[in-house]
Amino acid sequence: MLKMVSWNVNGLRAAVTKGFCDRFKELDADFFCLQETKLQAGQIDLVFEGYRSYWNYAEKKGYSGTCIFTKHAPLSVRYGIGIPEHDTEGRVITLEYDAFWLITVYTPNSKDDLSRLAYRAEWEKAFLAYVLELEQIKPVIWCGDLNVAHQEIDLKNPKTNHNSAGFTDTERACFSEELAAGFTDTFRYFYPDKTQIYSWWSYRRNARQTNAGWRIDYFVASNKLRDRLEDARIHTDIMGSDHCPVSLLIRLDP
Repeated sequence: MLKMVSWNVNGLRAAVTKGFCDRFKELDADFFCLQETKLQAGQIDLVFEGYRSYWNYAEKKGYSGTCIFTKHAPLSVRYGIGIPEHDTEGRVITLEYDAFWLITVYTPNSKDDLSRLAYRAEWEKAFLAYVLELEQIKPVIWCGDLNVAHQEIDLKNPKTNHNSAGFTDTERACFSEELAAGFTDTFRYFYPDKTQIYSWWSYRRNARQTNAGWRIDYFVASNKLRDRLEDARIHTDIMGSDHCPVSLLIRLDP
């Protein structure tokens, strides 16, 4: 059994001051995937016994960035998706194992004024093509802050947020297309109708206290892994970021 955790920490150095290391040890995952680390190489010295780590930094300082801590040595490591125009922001890391690929991904935000929506749609197509290429070799598990609430039950106020960044028809359709290509939203696989469970809350207007949230953090797995899925959770009680961690339990050997 493998335990995988994903967390957008909204700045890893800040998260460390808010108890990240304790949460990391308590969750005790085989794989701990991070997004929005907001780091450059050498800006943090974070080592956990028994883990090796892989980092992808954005060229822009204090922006984006991803990381994976793992107890299991990978066969190979890839940074980005192999397209230079999409690989300057440190958004993707892929680890290869005998039985699967594991990807951490921080999907671009469309911005409040939707000025990046067109780029976001291009990025989604390129990312799906990348995942499908890997899937021809072996099953894929991808996780992270996907910056989309897929269904109306995935956010507190769907009517007033229609066409807001993260809940546009374009973004939702992109995710639907990704699932239709042979992938499973693992949380909805186990809890298809569960409501009021979110993974991100704005810092404004006491959103977390009132649970005015969005479910935008996911574990997505190749459909061929469905019979190996054990559980998927959203850890709403864990603080330290405007996101909370999400996790997947799966019966696999690395």
